Order: sequence, then structure tokens, then C-alpha cells
Amino acid sequence: MIVKTKKYALDQKTYINIALRQWVKDNWKWAFVPLGLIFLNVILSLTGVYPNYWIYIVIVLLTILYVLFWAVQITGIAQMEQSKALFQKYIYEIDSRQILMRINAKEGGILKWAQIDSVIKDKNAYILFLDNAEAMANVKANWLAKTVTKGLAKAQFLYLPYSIFNSDNDLRFTEALLRRKGLLPGAPLPAETVK
Repeated sequence: MIVKTKKYALDQKTYINIALRQWVKDNWKWAFVPLGLIFLNVILSLTGVYPNYWIYIVIVLLTILYVLFWAVQITGIAQMEQSKALFQKYIYEIDSRQILMRINAKEGGILKWAQIDSVIKDKNAYILFLDNAEAMANVKANWLAKTVTKGLAKAQFLYLPYSIFNSDNDLRFTEALLRRKGLLPGAPLPAETVK
């Protein structure tokens, strides 16, 4: 069975919101670094060892600059010429081998299931995050470039809103396929419902 969707283009605002939300989910633990530094400074100030009040401003300022850096990176991806393909209108053809993305009858691309790292089932859509580890395996880059690439690991994704599916059966088949591929949590559906 092949699921064919309606033609759909991801808008830049949705892309930026999802990418920023994923970045926060992946990096929330780093908030403990500035909190720990502030806590350490409070303890040192209370004990009289090292009363230093300007450090609070520096820590808050550096934290804001760090978050702004990543927000600019993610927003910049949406503006780049190389990212234009993310925002084109596609018809998606989903089957058990691949996801075919068609712009028209002659243009498009193929996405193999092995290229998908994870899937989130949102309240309005499936979000399929792409795995860029294979693409980055042979790239020779400095530490900073590798760090930026790691930070943007979830910035490449397919956004498939439920409204682009033509029927409930197509939606159920897609969900069953995602479960069978191990991309969605939960037990796969019985084989007779997925043909």
C-alpha cells in the first residue's frame, strides 16, 4: 500500500518554532551551568570568601547571548538558499520502503527509512527528524563546526500535518508503518491491518 498525500509546503514560522522547541528539549540540561555558577557565587559571598556581585550580570548576559546565538543559527537556516528545498510544496508518497517527495511528475527526492532518526507525534502532525550522522561521518571540520552541527542535529525534519492525508485509513497506515519501523513508541499493529 502507498499513501499519497495532498501537496504541502512547510512555512518558515512553523519550521523555526519546531526547531527552537527541539533545541530547548535537547539542551535544557545546560541551564544548570549558569545556575550552578550563581549558586556557587552566593555561597562564596555569604561566607565572605569572595564577595563578587558583577558575576551575576556576566552569567545572565552570557546565558542570553548563548540562547540568542542558537536562535539566530536556526532562524538563519530558514533564510539560506541551501534550505530552500525544506519549504517547497511536495506530495508525499509513503510506503514500507521509502518516502518519495514529489514536486511534480519529474522532480522530487527519495528518503529511505534508515535516514530517519526519530519521530514525534504532535497534536497536529508527525515530525520526522532526519539522521545526518552518515553525511557528517567523512566531513573534516574543526571543533567549532562540529559543535554547531551537533547543536543543529534536529534542525532537519519533515513536518507531515494530519490534514494532508486523504483519509483516516492513510493516517492509520502511516502510524502503523512508523510503529513497525520502531520510530514511534508502542507496540506495532497486527500484520493484517498493515498491508
